[in-house]
Amino acid sequence: MPGSQRDVPAETRPDEQARQRRSDAIGIARVLCILGVVYVHAWTGLGGNGLELARGTFQENLRWVLMECFGRSAVPLLGLISGWLVMASLAERDGRRRDWAGHVGRKARTVLLPMVVWNAIALVLVSGTAWLFTLPAPVPHTLGWTIEELLILTRNPDINVQMPFLRDLFVCMVLAPALVRLPARALGLIALAAGIAQAFALGWPIFLRPSILMFFALGMIARQTGAAERVAEWPLSRAVLPFALLLPVKLALEFALADPGAMPAFVAFDLTVRIAAAFAFWRIAWAVARSDARGPLLALEPYAFFLFCAHLTLIWLFAPLIGRLTGPLGSPLYPLFLILQPLLVLGATLAVASPLSRHWPAAARVLSGGRLGRRRP
Repeated sequence: MPGSQRDVPAETRPDEQARQRRSDAIGIARVLCILGVVYVHAWTGLGGNGLELARGTFQENLRWVLMECFGRSAVPLLGLISGWLVMASLAERDGRRRDWAGHVGRKARTVLLPMVVWNAIALVLVSGTAWLFTLPAPVPHTLGWTIEELLILTRNPDINVQMPFLRDLFVCMVLAPALVRLPARALGLIALAAGIAQAFALGWPIFLRPSILMFFALGMIARQTGAAERVAEWPLSRAVLPFALLLPVKLALEFALADPGAMPAFVAFDLTVRIAAAFAFWRIAWAVARSDARGPLLALEPYAFFLFCAHLTLIWLFAPLIGRLTGPLGSPLYPLFLILQPLLVLGATLAVASPLSRHWPAAARVLSGGRLGRRRP
């Protein structure tokens, strides 16, 4: 039959299947990682003093375990995937014909513009609700503060605290046409320098989180060396074991030390744990790409970027309302609310993004970084 698999040369079919599975695994990894990020910003109902008093309790420890295991430990894979994909796209073009301005323009539309628009939405909705009602949230008090909340020039924002990832990722994208020309050894030195900068709190104001550059460069190395494919061939236990062994040590140190983030040695260890986490989550995504969960997770993938950008605004606005029923951290029903927060945010994201994509596709394209609102053939 024309167009059947029988007409495709036998030696090409495994390559096509591997490319398809890799593409599926990338989409699944994005969904899993971004759902995990919600735990990092989960609503607690407590301020800084309240969280300090709750330190060491079962519920605070549970929150920390979820945050480290599924949130902070999954984020590095997003940086690795970004580096891998940009290396793949730029490496396919003739180096002499690479359009730096066009590349930066595309990334400005799909990374920088959504960041600014979502920051503006958060500023209007969250600060507006704080002004009009009793929501304990930041409100503009100076022009400089407002500009920083919108553009994230030199500091982390107070409302959309997840957005420095996109800010630093855009800087990496600006550098990518130069980085793609470098051999793996040079990229490794850049990754090492970025890791050292993260450990010693350097990099400001170019990078707020130099570790983003570190994982971005490691993703480019993975593309050059075929590391992603080799890790995918590992037994699942081998890929997960280093993370499973290192994470309890990291948690024990965090529970025991007052301010481990200020210790360069601990930050270096933390980066090591995150690299192990990236291996583990990538191998898990590769396995899921051949499971029954593949279809539902890939159906959610176009909404993942929207969820990443929107989840803190949704948490600021609606979590306190749900918290009136469950109570804050320390209340009997709070653990259930904590565990379900990624799914609740996902449901709210779908409720907003789906009709927006149908009825206002231009806005959906901007807010989703071009992933929603596309015209269907």
